[in-house]
Formats: sequence, structure tokens, C-alpha cells
Amino acid sequence: MTSRVSRKLREIDVGVPPGTDDVWRDFRRVEVLDLELVFKFRHSLGKASAFFLELERRRLMATRCPRCATVWMPPRAACGNDLAITEWIELSGRGHVTAAAASRYTAGGRGEPGNLVLGYVALEGASTLLLQRIRSAGAAVAPGLPVRVAWAETPVAHPMELFWFEPDTHA
Repeated sequence: MTSRVSRKLREIDVGVPPGTDDVWRDFRRVEVLDLELVFKFRHSLGKASAFFLELERRRLMATRCPRCATVWMPPRAACGNDLAITEWIELSGRGHVTAAAASRYTAGGRGEPGNLVLGYVALEGASTLLLQRIRSAGAAVAPGLPVRVAWAETPVAHPMELFWFEPDTHA
């Protein structure tokens, strides 16, 4: 019986360079493995934590500048225009696609079927665009498509997976 490494891709003998007394000759057999590295670390979401906490409550929060009234989505603790500390506001979750791109490859290699579609969404009440996943059940996603927020029913690995956008059939 022979043992084998399940993630072994190949074995290579790189050989001795011609005309040299190779001090590395005993190290010229190379094994190539397919290794997956997984890192686990703790990360604070800092001043944006309220956004992620409210996603768990199915609330889509943005921030508004009290000076210039710019509504930031994704939220910012300080206004990018005048550096004023912003305040939290809730958005309706409705908007429209301004740009989108589809990929046959899935996010994170989790084997989710179908295309991954990411799009910039202009949300009602927001001054900026939000890049987020759009699930359309095969329907074309194009600029101008009305969308609404949809919420995950099962646990997710990252808070941004708690929501996505779908075509708004009531718009």
C-alpha cells in the first residue's frame, strides 16, 4: 500500500545545472501542493458598527451631514465634503441600478450557482452610490432597473451578505 498526499499537484525534478558542482543537488526534487490558507482574526467595525448592527435588524442605515445635507451610503462617520460629524438616518431600501457587471465566477468560491452580479445602486434619499450584489433570477440587470433591498433568511459569514438588491416589481 502506498500513502499519498491528497492535495499534491505534481513532483518536479529540477535537475542539476550543467557544468556545476551543485551543492543543492540533494534538494532538487520539489513537491508542489495545493494548500488553502485560512486566516481568522478579530476586527472592529469601529464608527461604522451601527450600520452593520442595524443590518441584523433589517434596517438600511446611511449617514447625513448636518451642514451640507449630503447622505452617505455606505455611511461615513465624517462628511467627505466638510468633515462634519454625520448623523444616522434610515433609507427605504428602494432605488435603481446605475451600472452593473456579471461574472460566471462566484464570490469566495462557495459554489453558489449562477452568475454573480454586482451593481451600483442609487438609493432613494442617498447622495452617493452603493456597490452591492443584485439577484435577478435570470432577468437582465441594466441601468435604470428599479430595485429594492432583500434580506437573508439564514446566517451569513459577513454582515454585507445580510442584504442584496432584487428587481422591484412594484415600482
